[in-house]
Amino acid sequence: MFDLSFLQIEQMVGDFFLPFFRIAAFMMSMPLISTQYVPKTIRLILAIAFSVAIVPTLPAVPLLDGLSLSTYLLVAEQMLIGVAIGFSLHIMFQIFAIGGQMIANQMGLGFASVNDPANGVSIVVVGQYYMMLSMMLFVTMNGHLIMFQTLAESFTVLPVGVSALDNIQFWQIVNSATWMFQAAVVMALPAVTALLIVNVSFGVMSKAAPQLNIIAVGFPFTMTLGIFITWMTFSGFLGQFEKISSHALAFAGQILIAK
Repeated sequence: MFDLSFLQIEQMVGDFFLPFFRIAAFMMSMPLISTQYVPKTIRLILAIAFSVAIVPTLPAVPLLDGLSLSTYLLVAEQMLIGVAIGFSLHIMFQIFAIGGQMIANQMGLGFASVNDPANGVSIVVVGQYYMMLSMMLFVTMNGHLIMFQTLAESFTVLPVGVSALDNIQFWQIVNSATWMFQAAVVMALPAVTALLIVNVSFGVMSKAAPQLNIIAVGFPFTMTLGIFITWMTFSGFLGQFEKISSHALAFAGQILIAK
């Protein structure tokens, strides 16, 4: 029989569950895994398996004081770190959703929204297509493995017990929204510019020939041309995705400040 005191049992529980809270929060906020396609049970199993694999390599956590306020604050800090790392990757996928929204509005498909079962929101068809394509490329390029590596390295940069409020660059996370909209505009700029020229041409035609029914002619032509232009721009999509994903993965590892 093992002769363990209450303090030893308390320390063993803390050694496992404090890193587990960070990992579980990451699993609940990381794209792909946090979607409704993945059941919560699977996410919990992944968090437990990852914790079992990484906890033996981590240093001992600070001694817990039962259910004191400091313990709750420590748990909240671990969850905050996990959510910050997982949320930083959401920004990358929202770039393609916003870029698809811009293209769809310009080609007249802004009203053609569908329900996104993965996130439980409505999104335009073009944006949904771009998001699905980006997720497949992300998994193909082993981006999810890089995120797991970033999570594991976070225990080295910010060990359990180091204050998250002093070591997470919250302002940099907020400021990343600027980069998100800039990247979305750059991604959608070729298609939006071409469709803008077409709409301006139809405007000139309506002034030159008022008897021409521009609505009956222009809407199907713009939509068809928009689909064709979107198809043509796919040749450069991979290069754009590589640049955006490399920046997003680097950003996920830079929001944590080492002491």
